[in-house]
Amino acid sequence: MKSKFVIFILALLVISCKSTNPVVRTTKKKPVVHSKSTATKGLTKNPNSKTSDNNAQVSLEATSNIKTYAEEIQNYVENFKEIAMNNMKNHGIPASITLAQGILESGAGKGKLAQSANNHFGIKCHTGWTGDSVRHDDDAEQECFRKYEHPSESYRDHSLFLTSRTRYANLFKLDKGDYESWARGLKAAGYATDVKYPDKLIGLIERFELYKYDNQVLSRDFKPTKKEVVAAQGGDYYTVQQGDTLYALSKKFNLTVDDLKKLNNMSDTTISIGQQIKIK
Repeated sequence: MKSKFVIFILALLVISCKSTNPVVRTTKKKPVVHSKSTATKGLTKNPNSKTSDNNAQVSLEATSNIKTYAEEIQNYVENFKEIAMNNMKNHGIPASITLAQGILESGAGKGKLAQSANNHFGIKCHTGWTGDSVRHDDDAEQECFRKYEHPSESYRDHSLFLTSRTRYANLFKLDKGDYESWARGLKAAGYATDVKYPDKLIGLIERFELYKYDNQVLSRDFKPTKKEVVAAQGGDYYTVQQGDTLYALSKKFNLTVDDLKKLNNMSDTTISIGQQIKIK
């Protein structure tokens, strides 16, 4: 019995010696690398914004009162030059004046009235208008303006508007190639309240060479008309030309300098080219 016990103990010792230590496997995790993300803010550029002078930004402050680009104005002219020239043939209004007014009043077609009512000339409803209309803030709040189905109707109505009102009658006595006199005459006849309105029209005509469309209709080369102009409203006003002085005008119209100063509420004798001087 004792020998069996000894054998049993020896067997346990042998088994214990043959056993191996357990292997512990460790998985080494790779360090997580957090990459930095950099947000880049891109600048959205106007597709027409170029550095060349031909596409500089132009401020059009009339009924539209918006800013546009030269390229947009050139595109506007391309779209409406034929209509303007046809209206010149049919109604006698210089195409250059029509286009310049359309550009200025409609913001080259981008203004609110042009977009919502196809009204490119800021023509208000006035007495007798039975067509569609829209409300728009102008000299007063929510004034009534005419609405058209197509811009070409606005161009036609612009011609009819000028030809059918007696206050514009003297304009049609002017040379059709004399856009400067037409611009001054429109202001004198009350088309716009902005004192700089004529200069804005003339500036557009000369910058974008709108006078060449007058030339096409008249079949002549452009020659600036520099002549004395008695503007609209029955010849009561004179448009100051280069070289004019108040003294010279007093002699021209058989008045005294003091008469002219009193008629025009002037404190001195200073006058400027394009200024409207009351002579009656």
